[in-house]
Amino acid sequence: MTVLTLQDMATQSGVAFGTSGARGKVADMTPDLCHAYTTAFINAVVPKATTIVLGHDLRPSSPEIAAACMAAMQSLGIEVVYGGALPTPALALYAAQTGSPAIVVTGSHIPFDRNGIKFYKENGEISKPDEQAMLNFLVGLPKQLALPALPAPDPRVQQAYLDRYIHFFGKEALQGETIAVYEHSSVARDVIRQILEALGAEVISLGRTDTFVPIDTEAVRHEDIEQAREWAELYDFDAIVSTDGDADRPLIGDETGEWLRGDVVGVLTAQLLQATAVVTPVSSNTALERSQSFTQVIRTRIGSPYVIEGMRQAADAGAGLVVGYEANGGFLLGSQVLRNGQRLGPLPTRDAMLPMLALLCGAKAQALKMSEVGYRLPKRYTASDRIQNFATTASRALIARLREDHMLLRKLLAPQAGPVEQIDETDGLRVHFASGDIVHLRPSGNAPELRCYAESTSVRSAKQLCDDCLLRVIKAAA
Repeated sequence: MTVLTLQDMATQSGVAFGTSGARGKVADMTPDLCHAYTTAFINAVVPKATTIVLGHDLRPSSPEIAAACMAAMQSLGIEVVYGGALPTPALALYAAQTGSPAIVVTGSHIPFDRNGIKFYKENGEISKPDEQAMLNFLVGLPKQLALPALPAPDPRVQQAYLDRYIHFFGKEALQGETIAVYEHSSVARDVIRQILEALGAEVISLGRTDTFVPIDTEAVRHEDIEQAREWAELYDFDAIVSTDGDADRPLIGDETGEWLRGDVVGVLTAQLLQATAVVTPVSSNTALERSQSFTQVIRTRIGSPYVIEGMRQAADAGAGLVVGYEANGGFLLGSQVLRNGQRLGPLPTRDAMLPMLALLCGAKAQALKMSEVGYRLPKRYTASDRIQNFATTASRALIARLREDHMLLRKLLAPQAGPVEQIDETDGLRVHFASGDIVHLRPSGNAPELRCYAESTSVRSAKQLCDDCLLRVIKAAA
């Protein structure tokens, strides 16, 4: 039996922890490696576990990876509750309700030639120290690894997620509403329909495909923007909704097919839930603070582990109703919500369903069109995009250079935005200009990409800031 640290295996394979779980190319995520990650998780993070919840998304490579994870569990005498192809938050919810860890095979929004594994303790996502403990663990690799057949999914896992939202929002909450669902290859496509119909809505199914579509709710593809507008002209709906691949990030559009930004969805959801404290990464829209809706706002590095840690600190300090969200719209509930005699328990992992239903039910309760829901928010708009196949080392080198050369920084980021007023290095390089514009560059934590986030006083100017900055970076790197 070969014995290596998981760190050695991660370095050799290129499969490593990012902002949310371990990610890598499918070709590098061999059964042996996935078996090793699972073995390290069980021994280093949840050594007392007797049962683990397992599930995956609809990527072609996900079932085999799940089988390798199951093989590791079975070799350690762990009972496996197999949820099948379900939303990540549904699997995490059932694990939390049963006091069990969970493993979810998903690459979220990244291209189909990549995949990943997310790990959950009994009380939520693993932390950065947990990741390090796994990497330090010595893993013994079996000489021959036989992959077990995946069993039939346990229906209790999905039912717990359905019950959570149907009971809380009520069976007539969306009576009379027509909601379009852009299904594509989202693992939640059937769950969304079931919940919406149970709440009284008429559902229009659109765009279902067996080919994996890498929907990134932070950088929505041009074809998805145009497709939603075309569908709005063809169908009479009150809103259109979708998710990324594993359904922990929502995509919510209005009656005209215009997609709402995820960080605006986060602010609106927090308002509708009447949150006291809100935790969000530094890249999210500053309408959060400018709305003056919350007692406490905490800004973190990008990635759900940092948001979760900020939520924990706020809750420990007695902050009241604590929530978190990311710029992609994924929403985390850190406290119990009581509404009309119904209880919505905490779910401190990214979820697409809660913000989706909060906005849909909130709009109906206030007799507003979806396009009108955010009309009271300060007029701040964000845009984001990325340069793909841009090496992480190149991204870091560029940011290091910009830190030292402020003339180059202004020239590349926003030459027309006036003097630099503030530089925030919480995560990457976020620059506030005298014009009020903000431009933020950061290497992706999941793929070889350089991400750009921009904020301004109009949709057009925010997009222009983002597009122009990335174009100048590409030219400079050529």
